[in-house]
Formats: sequence, C-alpha cells, structure tokens
Amino acid sequence: MTTVETHMTYSNSYTINQEEVYMTQEDDWDRDLLLDPAWEKQQRKTFTAWCNSHLRKAGTQIENIEDDFRNGLKLMLLLEVISGERLPKPDKGKMRFHKIANVNKALDFICSKGVKLVSIGAEEIVDGNGKMTLGMIWTIILRFAIQDISVEETSAKEGLLLWCQRKTAPYRNVNVQNFHISWKDGLALCALIHRHRPDLIDYSKLRKDDPIGNLNTAFEVAEKFLDIPKMLDAEDIVNTPKPDEKAIMTYVSCFYHAFAGAEQAETAANRICKVLAVNQENEKLMEEYEKLASELLEWIRRTIPWLENRTAEQTMRSMQQKLEDFRDYRRIHKPPRVQEKCQLEINFNTLQTKLRLSNRPAFMPSEGKMVSDIANAWKGLEQVEKGYEEWLLTEIRRLERLDHLAEKFKQKCSMHESWTGGKEDLLSQKDYESASLMEIRALMRKHEAFESDLAAHQDRVEQIAAIAQELNELDYHDAATVNGRCQGICDQWDNLGTLTQKRRDALERVEKLWETIDQLYLEFAKRAAPFNNWMDGAMEDLQDMFIVHSIEEIQSLITAHDQFKATLPEADKERMATMGIHNEILKIAQTYGIKLSGINPYTTLSPQDISTKWDTVKHLVPLRDQMLQEEVARQQANERLRRQFAAQANIIGPWIQTKMEEIGHVSVDIAGSLEEQMNSLKQYEQNIINYKSNIDKLEGDHQLSQESLIFDNKHTNYTMEHVRVGWEQLLTTIARTINEVENQILTRDAKGISQEQLNEFRASFNHFDRKRNGMMDPDDFRACLISMGYDLGEVEFARIMTLVDPNNTGVVTFQAFIDFMTRETAETDTAEQVMASFKILASDKSYITVEELRRELPPEQAEYCISRMTRYIGSDGTTGALDYISFSSALYGESDL
Repeated sequence: MTTVETHMTYSNSYTINQEEVYMTQEDDWDRDLLLDPAWEKQQRKTFTAWCNSHLRKAGTQIENIEDDFRNGLKLMLLLEVISGERLPKPDKGKMRFHKIANVNKALDFICSKGVKLVSIGAEEIVDGNGKMTLGMIWTIILRFAIQDISVEETSAKEGLLLWCQRKTAPYRNVNVQNFHISWKDGLALCALIHRHRPDLIDYSKLRKDDPIGNLNTAFEVAEKFLDIPKMLDAEDIVNTPKPDEKAIMTYVSCFYHAFAGAEQAETAANRICKVLAVNQENEKLMEEYEKLASELLEWIRRTIPWLENRTAEQTMRSMQQKLEDFRDYRRIHKPPRVQEKCQLEINFNTLQTKLRLSNRPAFMPSEGKMVSDIANAWKGLEQVEKGYEEWLLTEIRRLERLDHLAEKFKQKCSMHESWTGGKEDLLSQKDYESASLMEIRALMRKHEAFESDLAAHQDRVEQIAAIAQELNELDYHDAATVNGRCQGICDQWDNLGTLTQKRRDALERVEKLWETIDQLYLEFAKRAAPFNNWMDGAMEDLQDMFIVHSIEEIQSLITAHDQFKATLPEADKERMATMGIHNEILKIAQTYGIKLSGINPYTTLSPQDISTKWDTVKHLVPLRDQMLQEEVARQQANERLRRQFAAQANIIGPWIQTKMEEIGHVSVDIAGSLEEQMNSLKQYEQNIINYKSNIDKLEGDHQLSQESLIFDNKHTNYTMEHVRVGWEQLLTTIARTINEVENQILTRDAKGISQEQLNEFRASFNHFDRKRNGMMDPDDFRACLISMGYDLGEVEFARIMTLVDPNNTGVVTFQAFIDFMTRETAETDTAEQVMASFKILASDKSYITVEELRRELPPEQAEYCISRMTRYIGSDGTTGALDYISFSSALYGESDL
C-alpha cells in the first residue's frame, strides 16, 4: 500500500456526529462557492492535482474534473487507489444509465465508509455539475486524506491544524491559526518543509515581504523532492483576500502524509537505538560487576593474612600502634570496600531488573564471583577481623595491667616518701622542754594525730609491698628497681615507729608538771570572766543615756540605781577572791622555778584589767547620782506645764462642743421672722468671736509644752489640734447657718413667698428631721413630700432627688428643701412671657427698634438690651430693627422659638 493508503484504514465506528460534521462542511462549501467564484477556481486546480497524484499510480489522470468523472470509471478507480479496496465491477456500456450505475457504485462505496452525502446524486455527476463534483471530491478528501489525521486526541481538521502549529512553532514570522490567511506569505509551507528536511530550504534567507517567492519555493521543492504535485498558484493565494480553506487543507494534508512516513522511519530508528542503548548499558554493568567483584575479592584475599597474624609485642606502644593500624583499617581502608560491596549488590540487582524488564536472560557472573561468593568471602573476613580485634584488646589489657601496676607502684612510693620526708627529724626534736602546758598539750594532740596518720599509712606500705610482689610474679622488666625501693620504704617505716614511741613518753612526763599551774589559770579565768562582764554591764548602765517623760519614770531609775549601789560590797569580795588565785600562781612558779609566759591561756583578762575597771565603776557611781537628780527637777517643771494646759483645755473643749450643739438647735428651733433669726444668729456669732482670747492663751501654753518636748498629757483628752479643728468647725458652722438664713431671705423676696409659707416649710422639715441635724435622708424626704400632698412614683422621686441632691450625698439639707418648695409654689417668669412683654412694647411687631426700647425702658435696661440683641433679619424689618425673640430665648438658655 502507498503512504497515503497506510494512513487511511477503514473504520466502521464512524458515528452520526461525524457525518453531521461532513454535512456541515459540505453546506459551507456550497455557500462559499456561491459567494466567491475565485475559490471555485482554486478548488478545481487543487482537487484535480490531488486526484491525479493518486490516479497516476494506476497509470492514468484527468484533465477536466467535471467531464472525466462523468462515466464513473475514473471515480471508481480513484476510490480503489486511495482506499486499497476493490469496488464492484463497473458497467461497460456508454449509455447514461451505465454511467449513473457506475457513479452510484462509487457513491455507495463512499457512504459505506460512514460518509453521509447530502444533495449529491449520480445524475448531477453524470451531467457534469461542477459544483456537485467539487463537493463530492472534497468529501472524498475529507474522508480518506484528512479524517484519519490524529494529533494529541484531536483529529481531522483540528488535528491537522495542531500538527501544523507544533511543527512551525519555532519559526519566526509563522503563526498558523487557520487554513486560509495564515498561509498567504508562504513561510508556513517553507517552515513545514524545513522542519522535516532542513537540507531542502535555507529558511534564514526567506523574507516575509516576498510571499510569491516563498510560495513558489515551497511548491517547487515539494514537487521535486517530496513527490507532492503543485496544486495551487502563488498569485491566486496572494491576490485572494481569503484563500480557499479546502484547497489549502488538501494541499497541506499531502505534506502531513508525506512526512508521516519519514516520522515512522525515525521512530523505528529511535526504537532500534533505544534497544541497542539498553543492551550496551547492560553489558557495561556486567563488565563493571566483574571488575568490582575481582578487585573486592583480591582485597579480601590480601587482607585476611594480615588479620590472622597474632605475633605479640613487648611494649604497650607497639601494641597501641597495632591497634591504631587496625583502627585505620576500620576507618579508612574498609569503608570504601563496604561501599564497593554494597554498590556491587546494587549493580547486580539493577542489572537483573533491567534484563528482566527488557526480556533478556539473567546475568550469570564468572565462576567464584557470584554475589553469594562475595558474601561468603566477606563473612570470612569479618570473622577473622573480629578475632584479631579481640586478640589486640586482650594483649593491650595485659600490657596495660603491667604498666598500670608499675605506675601505681611509683605513685604510691612517691606519695609515701613525700609524706615521710622530715618526719624522723621532727620526732627527734625536744621542743617540749621550753613549752607551756597548753603548748605541751597541743604537741601531745599533734603527736596523737601523727600516730593516727602513721597507722593510716600502714595500709599504703602493705599495698606497696603487694604491688612489688605482683610485679615480680608477672616478670616485670624493671623488677630490681622496684624491689630496692620497696625495701628502703620498709626499713624507714620501722624506724618511724621507734621514734614515735620515744616522743610520746617524753611528752607525757612534761605534761604532768604543768597541770597544777594550768588548773589555777583555768580557775582564774572562770571567776574573772563573769566578774569582768558584771563590771562592763555596770559601766554601761552608769553611762547609759536615758529619756523619761514623767516623774514616775525618773523615780523608777533612781530606785534601780540605789539597788545597784547596794551590791557593791559583795562585788568587792569577788574581786579580792579572783586576785588571790593569781597570787597563788605566782607563788607556785617562784617555788618550783617555772618560767611563766605571763599570759593566761584561758582568758585575755589580766589582774591589771580587773583593778582598772573596778576603779572606773567606783568613779561613775556619784556621777550617775548627780544626773538623776537633775532629771527629777526637769520632770517636775514639765508636770506643772501639763496641769496648766489641761486645766484650760478641759474648759475650752466642752465649751466648743456645747456651742456646736446649740447652733444645730438654733438653726432648727429659732422662731420669728427671718430678719429676727438673722440678728439673733449674728449676735451669737459675735459672742463666739469674743471667746477667741481663751483659744490664744491655750496656744501659748501649748507652745511652752512643745519647747519642753512634752508630747503627751494624761490630765486631759483634748490636744491643741482637737481644739483648733473644733474652733474652725464652730466658726464655719455659724457662718454657714447665717448664710442659709440670708439665702432664705433672698429666696423669699425673689419668689414672693410669705413668712407663713416659710414657717410651714420649716415646720414640715423639722418634723421629718429625725436626727435634728438639719438634714433628712431620702426616706424621710419622701415621707415629707407625701405628707405635703405629692403623688410620687419611683421615676418622679428620682428626678426630684437629682434636684435636691445633685452631688448624690444621700441627704437633703434645709436650704435644698426650701429651694425645691419655692420652685414648686412660686410664680416664675418664662421666655414666652418675656417675649410677650417685648411684643407689647413693639406694638405686635416681630422686631423692636432702638427708639422703642429707649422710650419704654429705663436707660440702663434699654442700653443692656440694645448691646445684646442681634439684628433682625426678617424681610418685614426696618433699618436698625432688633430681634427680641432670640434675645428672650437666650435669657433662659433656650434655643430660638
């Protein structure tokens, strides 16, 4: 079969959808043919060339596409060539019905391939209908040249377009988007040829502005080298605004089929190369395996004898060098071999897998180089290696034990010799002959400590001897030196024991001579210490500064001092007894010729210290008597000042308290008019001010007390601060009470309330002022309002409380009560009333003039209004008109009405 025929295999799976696609294309063909006769010309030439490209395989061709297919013979021959199938035997006659029968056989064959022919009948073809003939040929081209094109899940026209786009994508000035204008400049056709046969066209020399040259180049090269006949004219394509799509598709499909065979050859070559590459790679892996296996087995063969060598070394350094060599083997030499062994196994497994996947026989290594052979050799290596390591460690531990014992022997000998150095000279000294008892005892304790230390070192001497014996048993190379040193240590040890006993005897003998004197020193220290402490305390008490604030406190100090003086005779007896012990020590030292150091080892006190302190105590006693008597005189003067201040304070304090209570009652119970109450309260205030001289006198007494540093007074509960605060509260209270009466007068006069109404308010307030302090709590205030006829709910009462108690103090004063009641009962001017009054003065106008204000109001009030009224802005106003409405609202803090 031809190249075209190999790509047009018959398929019975064609669906109605595909037939509808062909019908749509045929309808388009009919419509386009009617619209553009130039396309019909292009199709005639293209379709004729396409048919001849196949008919020439059968040794024939056509000249006129309408006439040469009329008898149906060449049409049937064309279908047999392009399909590779035999059609029914044609009728031989030349009559019209013979021709129709032959054409029908061709059309039936086309329909049998799943192509639905619409409006194309045998009669039109036999009659030479050019339009129908071109439509039939286009249907054949679609079915046998384009339908089977498939590129990435797209087929037919879309597949052919995608193939063109993929092949021409890398080329400049080429952008294939359709089968008409994308091909006008010829570059797309040249790009297709160059992509598959770059030897036929030099694409770099093509120019986009030479479309005819580009097209002719493509036509000529395709006809000459690719066996694709020239189906189009360059001038027709260039001069047509939109070349015929079917003609272009027909011609381009020839390129697809022409290059498809080349691609199949390329694919076959690639497959062969791939197979050969796999085979070559497998052979390379086999060679690498053989090489690695040989090298690894050779290395194992060389290494095992070295690991089997068990020749022991005599020194630790030599054995350590062997161990270091073994560690180098483990760290440096073996790891690469481990990697090689692992890589060898990986390569073997990889090779076997590749062979199995490529259907090749399994790889069989040379004899003795199987993976199992290498694993066995490696296992033997590791066993020998383990035995060598154990032998090395055992030998090193043995030599290490010898070196350790030798080093331990040297260390213990050095420590012992360092400890015994100078000990023999020390034991031979006679330093105890000139020492005191404490020094002798200290030497004795030191000697006892040395004996304990000596006994403790006995174990070390025994260890030294034991180590020397073990070194001899282990045949230590320097045993002679060890034995000599050990013998010297043992001889010295015996000599130290003898000297130690001799020194103990001498120290015990001298110690007894000093015990008697030491006992007297101890007794002196025991009696001198507490007596010295008593004298220190006595001197401290006699010189102690004291601060007292009363006669009782100074009398207590005098009594304690008298008791101290009574103990002095007994203290003098203790002093004499202590001094007698010291005299006895001096007597014993003189009798036995003992040289005393002059220092008591049990105390730092000397007899001279005792005598000096005793003289100081006797000197301080009369000085203390004088200080106490002076303080008695000062405390008596302070007591007089306390009584003087208390006498006045006990009068002034109650007087202020009484006056405070009286003012409270006066503000509630006073009768008469408010003016009479005012006069009475001011007279009361003057009486209080006249009492100020008594306060000033008390201030003078308080200043004298402070100068004498008197801060307490048991004769009164009143301090100057209490009196000052009470006096200030008294003055404030009377002033506030007077001010309340003044405010009531102002309220009465401003609100037009009668004296009887005020008296009624006062009576109601006093009735509910249960504490008689000039204030009512909220419950009493509510009861008072209810008694006066108010109907109070919770909300209304809360509103009233905000008026009478704006600071939320929890009480209602009489002044707040009066203010509330006057607001409730008195007549009050409003902004509306003021506006109405101004309107009367303005003769019912919405504004008022300056002349009217000056005529109707007193001068001062008129000028006040003129200076504060704003200009009237209404349309009915005159020059100089003023706005009395906004002025009235502003007087009461309201917005303009």
